[in-house]
Amino acid sequence: MPSVESITAALRTVLDPEIGKPITELDMVEAVDVSVDGAVRVSILLTVPGCPMKDKLAHDVGAAVSAVEGVTGVEVVLGAMTDDQRAALSAKLRGVAPAKQIPFAQPGSQTRVYAIASGKGGVGKSSVTVNLACALAASGHAVGVLDADIYGFSVPRMLGVAAAPTQVQNMILPPAAHGVKVISIGMFTPGNSAVAWRGPMLHRVLEQFLTDVFWGELDVLLLDLPPGTGDVAISLAQLLPASELVVVTTPQVAAGEVAERAGSIAAQTRQQIVGVVENMSWLELPDGQRMELFGSGGGQAVADSLTALTGAKVPLLGQVPLDPRVREGGDDGQPVVLAAPDLPAAKSLRAIADALADRAGSLVGKPLGLTPA
Repeated sequence: MPSVESITAALRTVLDPEIGKPITELDMVEAVDVSVDGAVRVSILLTVPGCPMKDKLAHDVGAAVSAVEGVTGVEVVLGAMTDDQRAALSAKLRGVAPAKQIPFAQPGSQTRVYAIASGKGGVGKSSVTVNLACALAASGHAVGVLDADIYGFSVPRMLGVAAAPTQVQNMILPPAAHGVKVISIGMFTPGNSAVAWRGPMLHRVLEQFLTDVFWGELDVLLLDLPPGTGDVAISLAQLLPASELVVVTTPQVAAGEVAERAGSIAAQTRQQIVGVVENMSWLELPDGQRMELFGSGGGQAVADSLTALTGAKVPLLGQVPLDPRVREGGDDGQPVVLAAPDLPAAKSLRAIADALADRAGSLVGKPLGLTPA
């Protein structure tokens, strides 16, 4: 006959799919009953009634308990937390931090925040963002993506996210796909309806995504910015002054000139530019030749121009070949770095992700622990 202690030990291995912590730590295990014949009944409290991940949670609980020696059967009973229990859970997750505090803007934050920017639309900025996120997650990093392109949101489709966020009190739990947590205004709009907001509303929703969403402990947060140098880019610099820019362009001269403007905002906001990604660099033909559909050298030209403008070295992080399968992966919610990792485009994107992951941590805004003598 299995003991309650052995069942509880098995439940410690079950993580809440949305929060990423053991359900035993989140006070989600209401009761464990073991009968003399080895049948086990586990009562689980969902964070909200009708939780979209309840089926996965029930499966994981059943699998963990079934593996305990002596268990002959498992019944998982799902209930829901009361308002008081949800309030206690929210307080436990947030700790002593104020409710409206941006965790990534605090001096002790270890999260690297990269804003993926472009001067104009159509250069593949969102595709680059999604594939970098998946590549970083596949290499073992805790990654989040904030779709800050409020008017042109596309990240949920590219990641294959169909679930809506779960709200616990005033805290929003972001859904995840391919190991990447993601939040987007597209998760709150009915169908494919448009968003028509002015600047103050854009600032407010960006602030809410940074304060009300429970991201957990992230290694990297990627923000998919809208094209250009408008309200969202300015708000980002105010809300996350230690964030760093990655500029995406194509080899085309006209696109490069516009990308330089997107990067030049860093000189005004005092943000660091990590580097430039040249997307759609060439099309590889069946005979191995490269067709440069949009010209050549645009990415390096943007990097050189931003180096001269900022006075700091801005490298060309990589060149991503043009491949229809990148587009297909975005439409299907299967990013190419996961669906076809041997493609040249996938290899280039993974190399860029590795470069971002291997960068030394910045001391900007970090306490040094020194006291005056």
